Order: sequence, then structure tokens, then C-alpha cells
Amino acid sequence: MITIDGLPSSETILDDLAADGNPVLLGFSRGKDSISAWLAMRERGIPVVPYHLYSVPGLQFVADSLKMFEDYFGQKIYDLPHPSLYRWLVNYTFCPPERWRIIDAAGLTEFTYEDVAATLRLDVGLADDAWNADGVRATDSPMRRMAMSTHGPIRQDTRKVSVIWDWQIADVRAAIKRHACPLPPDYAWFGRSFDGLDYRFIEPLSRHAPEDYARVLDWFPLAELELFRHDLTR
Repeated sequence: MITIDGLPSSETILDDLAADGNPVLLGFSRGKDSISAWLAMRERGIPVVPYHLYSVPGLQFVADSLKMFEDYFGQKIYDLPHPSLYRWLVNYTFCPPERWRIIDAAGLTEFTYEDVAATLRLDVGLADDAWNADGVRATDSPMRRMAMSTHGPIRQDTRKVSVIWDWQIADVRAAIKRHACPLPPDYAWFGRSFDGLDYRFIEPLSRHAPEDYARVLDWFPLAELELFRHDLTR
């Protein structure tokens, strides 16, 4: 655990959520931190409504791992579009010019994480002020440490709460080991959960899951240029 003066510890936050007894949304990326956040809340009997945000529709390895976690935790995980998907499309990311008019005609608009949470609260019948938890940790990066120091783990304006914000990576590993929780294939392939279209994700995907790689190219045909760019610059 780490300490930052004036901020409540994760233990305090989790205890308060448990005492409150109301369901809490959880942004579930399938990554170690969000897994640990779910485990920490489950240990205290906090009702969790997990949701996953897909950046590319229809990837089989993602669907398979979501099913694995649904079986492990024994509950449904809502699978919703990630704001990045719409941002990539409206900005023509890796999309050839002949698709631009189609994208424009679709009238897509960008949205925020808060929009997703608000919609999900409405759909599942949660209170408008239900907390939206994540697995963000201050020690994950200097930028996250700075953000946590500035904004804290509890953001009342957006109803966001980082329930394991002061955990070290050793705490994360210990929780996963203690509960014998499985990990998705992402860690063997990418070293982290899938969340981008750059070479770090595209190249391993092309080798380990060629059908999913083809699915990425269905949506973003020019993503294959990441492989050519790497070959030319290495």
C-alpha cells in the first residue's frame, strides 16, 4: 500500500462501500487491476455490476475471456462499445478514404465514459448516483500518481471511485493468486489487456489469433500498416 496525505485508503473506501450496501458499477477491462478491484469488492460483499468496453467489435478472444470471467464470478458482464471505437471511426483512424463518406453518413458522435455509466445505470435500474468503480492504481505510472495526488480516488462530480488506488503490484498479484483467478490470453500475447491498434497489439494478434486480426482489419483496414511501418523502421 502507498500513502498520500489527506486521501482515504482503499481499505476505508471499500469499507464505506460495503457499509453503504448499494450496487457499484465496475469498469472491467479484463486486466489485472480491474480483476483485483472486483475481487476486493467481492471479499467485502459489495454488489458489483461489471461492464466491459470493447474497442473492436466481435473479437473472439475477448468474448471467450469474458465468458471465462462470467463463469468464474458467476454473473453477467455487460459488453458495451468503448469511446475509443467511436473516436477512431469519426477520425478515420486506419480507414481508407472510400469509407469516409460512409462514416460521415452514419452520423456517429463521440461519447464519454460518464455517458456509458449513466446509460448503464438507467438500463439496469441503478440510482443516478451509483458509484462507478475502476482499478486505477497510483503506482501504475507517474501520470496516474500525479492524477491521484491532484484529484484523489473519489470524484464526487462523476461518481467515480478507484477502489484499489493505493495497491502495489504485489497486492494485485497476491489477490489474484489468493482467489486462483484466471487471466485472459492478453498477458501472454501483449503483456497487458488489449486496448489499441498499434504494433504492440496488432503484431501479436496477427500471430496468435489470425481470425481476430482479420476482424480488426474488417473495421480498420489500414491497421496493417503498423506491421509495414515496424519492418521499415527497425
